[in-house]
Formats: sequence, C-alpha cells, structure tokens
Amino acid sequence: MDTFSFEWDAWKNKENIKKHKISFDLAQRAFLDPKRIIMEDEDHSNIEKRYFCFGKIEGNVVTIRFTYRDNKIRLFDAGYWRKGRRLYEEEN
Repeated sequence: MDTFSFEWDAWKNKENIKKHKISFDLAQRAFLDPKRIIMEDEDHSNIEKRYFCFGKIEGNVVTIRFTYRDNKIRLFDAGYWRKGRRLYEEEN
C-alpha cells in the first residue's frame, strides 16, 4: 500500500466541513483507493500545479483538490461532487 504524508490549514478544514460536510482527515482516505484517479487541475494551476484526486470512501466518491509542497500532499478542498463521481465511474 502507498504511504502518503498530508497537511492542510486548520481553518480551511473547518470551512470545508461547514461547506461540504467532509473533513480533510476523512477525505485523505480517498488516496488509498486503488482505483483512485489523479488529474491536473489545469484551470487553477497559475502559481503552482494543482491536482484532483477522485477516490471512494465508504462507498462514496470524493473529489479532493490538492497540491504538492515540501514532499507532502497539501489538501485545500474536498467534497462529494457529481462531476467527480461521473469521472470516477467512467474510468472504472
């Protein structure tokens, strides 16, 4: 199994829970899905490269927006979005 190191901003995590009903602590588990999909977020990659992870957690497909910083995966957005679920299902 792959091992990843994650980080996130505590305030952003609280805002994500309020807005999308999922914590980054739970969302990071999508990276453990062997069928996960990683795609570059070409629309929001001006300053640093950003990516999407689409992966299943407890039967639900989660979409995570993240970047790589200092050899860590930095999460900054996560939710249960229809587009992410559709992409995941099309690929799998």
